[in-house]
Amino acid sequence: MALLEVDRLTKEFRRRRGEPGHRAVDEVSFRIERGGTLALVGESGAGKSTTGRLVLRLIEPDSGGVSMGGTDVRALDGRGLRAFRKRAQMVFQDPHSSLDPRVPIAVSVAEPLVVHGIGTRGERRERVADLLDGVGIGSHLLGRYPAQLSGGQLQRVAIARALATDPELIVCDEPVSALDVSIQAQVINLLTDLQAERGIAYLFITHDLALVEAFADTVAVMRAGAIVEQAPVDRLFREPEHDYTRTLLDAVPYIGAPAS
Repeated sequence: MALLEVDRLTKEFRRRRGEPGHRAVDEVSFRIERGGTLALVGESGAGKSTTGRLVLRLIEPDSGGVSMGGTDVRALDGRGLRAFRKRAQMVFQDPHSSLDPRVPIAVSVAEPLVVHGIGTRGERRERVADLLDGVGIGSHLLGRYPAQLSGGQLQRVAIARALATDPELIVCDEPVSALDVSIQAQVINLLTDLQAERGIAYLFITHDLALVEAFADTVAVMRAGAIVEQAPVDRLFREPEHDYTRTLLDAVPYIGAPAS
């Protein structure tokens, strides 16, 4: 059984009652195996981020299903939904806006532990230090505020916070797009190492196909709310079937470049 199964997920937004709606997500289906990575790629406005939020029930779909480990996520409420949020976390695109600027980073990382009642105060303090150390943030930075850290450091903090509840799935919504190229590689390597250590599954949302070739198992290409092609990463890069996929691949500088 796959860890996550998404079946014909659909979401329409309306600006005003009675006006035609905009279908941001149109019968999207995919599955992610335990410890696997599915990259959801496409241009800005394709519906990728909305899909990620629908999977985690940060917003509600109009129709379709989401199942995690055989549990119908849409049917959950109260205690069941709370338990699901321990199992599935999110890393947002901009850590400057996802981390509270008014509190030290250690407090932000501890927040999921407090919300879910995990550990004593002392145990939480120790776990936060271990989490931050695990993503390359030293103990001397625990009392720093977000404004005192670089973008790469902040995204590591956001990843540490997502790891706090030992999730089985992390939705990564453009997690490196705001970072310099050299820092992007560091964060991708970190995510890869964490997956190997912890068996985490990723839904990795990005507009950049160059990022996913060595990182993802499967790629789903999204355009105008719908998935137009889905394939194992090697096959998609080698034999893309849809014109839009070929257009995205043509935009990656090194694809098909002659060896030096």
